Amino acid sequence: MKAVVMTGENQPWVVRDVPTPEAEPGQILVQVHASGMCFTDAWATQGFGGDIYPQTPGHEIVGEVVAVGAGVRTRQIGDRVGATWVQSACGRCEYCLECRPLTGQTAMNCAAPRTSGFSAQGGHAEYVALSAEGTVLLPDGLSYEAAAPMMCAGYTTWSGLRDAAPQPHERIAVVGIGGLGHVALQLAKASGFETIAVTHSADKHDLAVQLGADDVVANGTELRARGGADILLVTTNSFAAAQDAMTGLRVDGRVVLSGLDFNHPFSISSQGVPFHMMRQRVIGSTHGGLHMLSEVLKLAATGKVKPIVETFTLDEATHAYDRLVSGDMRFRGVFTPSRS
Repeated sequence: MKAVVMTGENQPWVVRDVPTPEAEPGQILVQVHASGMCFTDAWATQGFGGDIYPQTPGHEIVGEVVAVGAGVRTRQIGDRVGATWVQSACGRCEYCLECRPLTGQTAMNCAAPRTSGFSAQGGHAEYVALSAEGTVLLPDGLSYEAAAPMMCAGYTTWSGLRDAAPQPHERIAVVGIGGLGHVALQLAKASGFETIAVTHSADKHDLAVQLGADDVVANGTELRARGGADILLVTTNSFAAAQDAMTGLRVDGRVVLSGLDFNHPFSISSQGVPFHMMRQRVIGSTHGGLHMLSEVLKLAATGKVKPIVETFTLDEATHAYDRLVSGDMRFRGVFTPSRS
């Protein structure tokens, strides 16, 4: 089969013919119809995932089941399924024995998780073998291209919104209107909350309004001038932008960190009144469990959230990667292997 391969740290992606995997016990073999690109793919290529080379990246995986391994009862040939970063946990380490849900946090605490694009082959390929327990069935009517970004971008932002536990009267500010943020805006608005977009990119203002923003501001000072926000849903990979936006955080406000910034640790700076006296909280959020993934997929199936995507064949992998790391890919890139 054809697959995208990371060959080494900071090396360009290449497309190779590699053996088609088999569905081992507990696994399913999926023909990949769409595989979304996440900036985590770039970080893995840059060495932040450890020495995992050679490996095929990709953890926003959707497609059709073409084979079922021994012991699998929940999936059948012909099922439309999706999988995300963590496919399964080891089930035996100290963390797993606490019986926590299968979440992104598991990957950081389980002793030996099966993770797409890291410890196991990712989705930027024509076929992929997946742990059946880590997959979900796709709702009818949801296209593969729209479903793929929901497996991480939608899953991450929806989990962050749920972790913030917004109340009916509260206002949400989405910090960063990119691959995650443009989805988060739609989710916050679809949930009925007054929503503000925080972006330094002036050319995104009109689009942010189209996606559901009630107002658009450039920074925390402008956010405070508009009355502030109760929740900052941080989807940018710049913690400096998140810290700046805290200027507009209200009393009892929550900062939800859904992005990653490996270069600058998040810090809290006092904006006049000390942080603790404002009774504010910082919440680290990641994938919150497959029930939340199911929820966001249903929202996407109703058309309440529509990711903006660029599609690529596998043969365009080098070009797609260059667009991702340069920032030219402003929202979500999706490989469509079945069309290659």
